[in-house]
Parts: sequence; structure tokens; C-alpha cells
Amino acid sequence: MEVNYNNIKVIGFDADDTLWVNETYFREAEVAFGNLLVPYETLNKIDQELFKTHIKNLPIYGYGVKGFVLSMVETAIELSNNDVNAKTMQAILDIGKDMLEKPIELLNGVEEVLKELSKKYRLILATKGDLLDQERKLKKSGLLDYFHHIEVLSDKKESNYSRLLNHLDIKPSEFLMIGNSLRSDILPLVNLKAHAIHVPFHTTWIHEQVNKQETNGKAYKTIKCLRDLLELLH
Repeated sequence: MEVNYNNIKVIGFDADDTLWVNETYFREAEVAFGNLLVPYETLNKIDQELFKTHIKNLPIYGYGVKGFVLSMVETAIELSNNDVNAKTMQAILDIGKDMLEKPIELLNGVEEVLKELSKKYRLILATKGDLLDQERKLKKSGLLDYFHHIEVLSDKKESNYSRLLNHLDIKPSEFLMIGNSLRSDILPLVNLKAHAIHVPFHTTWIHEQVNKQETNGKAYKTIKCLRDLLELLH
């Protein structure tokens, strides 16, 4: 499906797994957590229970590392029948601290693309997660100066994007969102009659995955890497 981007004035970028590596660290943390809890359950059961607890807690803690750590603690208590020791609890907290202290690994072509697009378009960052952690990552990334506006959203649903576009006085027809998650970065914008381009990351959190029925007939484009934007938007 051919899409015309001539009317675009503002481009929004997701952050995690669109500009820099993120989901990989969650997968590594899940493995480390599983290894800590094997005295109490099988790895498969541990993984399933952690996922269920994390999803259940999203409305309370929101997205990000801190809520994930609290869900690990809760899962450990439940799977051990309140028998988990202080040493294991400290190890779980250390997993979380390690995640928060990870270096920022920019994906290929990110700075090149932002530098080029910022000459013609107003760029904004629209991400979700913990405010302090996202501010830390953005500062470490060295990308702050490319963005006209930074927004850390509690969630990425149509209502969240609609409020953001209204607040910044951006017409949906003049807005283009770039992100790795079909559920969070693409479909909500398409439903608002804005534009969206999907840039898949090699791993996607199960919670962010969608089926073909949800994407059927939706007008968005998928590219292999961010550098492809320069050809599309030349």
C-alpha cells in the first residue's frame, strides 16, 4: 500500500527498542530470576507466573524496570510460599539495579537519521515507562537535542496519543509515529488517522504482540531499519 508522507510536519519516535536496546535486558533478567527460583519451581512455571504477575500489576505500577522488580519480588514470595530468604531477595533487587545501570546501546543509524530528519521536521519522543529511568536513558543516549518535545506516557493507547497531539496542537494527518511495537506505536495512531511506520526489533515482549486480524487492513508501512526512513521521507 502506497502512503504519501508529503503532508508530514511532526515525527514522533518511540524510545525503547526503536532508538536503543531495551527488551533484551528484560529477557536476561527473566533468566537470572528463574535461576534464583529453581529451588521452588520449574523454569517454565517461574516464567509463566512472573509474566502473569507483571501483567496483573501494570495498572498499579505502570511500565518499566521498577514495576518489573516489584513483580519479581511478589512472584518469589508466592512461589516459595513465603519461604524466600533475604539473600535471594537482595539478588532480585540487584537484578533490577543492574538493569537500571545498563549502558545505552543505540541501534544502527539512529543518530544519523535523527540528525537528517531534524533539518526538515519537528521531532518528538513519545515513550512509556518510568519517568526517572527514561530521562536517565535519554540523557545517556546523547540524543536529547534532536527532540522538540519529550513525553513519557503512562500507556500508549489512542486516548494517550490524542491528548498528546491536542496538547501540542498537531493535526493527526500531519503526524508520523515511528516505533517497534504494533500494539503501542502503530495501531493507535492509524486508528487516529495519523501515519505510522513499524521498525521491528528482533525480540518483542509477548504483551506487545498482535495477531493478523488486528492488523488486517490497517494502513501502515514496515521497514527493516531506521535508515530506510531517509529514503521514504526524502
